[in-house]
Amino acid sequence: MNHSTTVKATRPAAKLALVALGALAGVLGAGLAGAAGTDSDLPFVVVKYTNQSLATDAGVKALYSEIVRAARKVCPDPAIRDLEVQKLAETCRNEAVARAIHKVDNSQLAALYATLSKNG
Repeated sequence: MNHSTTVKATRPAAKLALVALGALAGVLGAGLAGAAGTDSDLPFVVVKYTNQSLATDAGVKALYSEIVRAARKVCPDPAIRDLEVQKLAETCRNEAVARAIHKVDNSQLAALYATLSKNG
């Protein structure tokens, strides 16, 4: 049976995009209020998997890697050296991965996530 989980950016990602654009344009303060939209306007990636893929360690690791890659797509690392913006991107990726793994609801995947997130 085919399944999917959605890896979606978090609200800090919307702020991240505006801060990054503002910094690049040289107009930082150009309105973070515009980031207060709905969750439906946040970027997302659908990651597909099967029950069979969750039956093996290799399949679980592959799904975890796909979820992490999807989180990097929806919460890209900014090309600027602003520590606050970089922290927002990291938080966005971490929250996107955690939510996606929670949606899959697989004990092996959750255990892998717990182990890898502790180790950085």
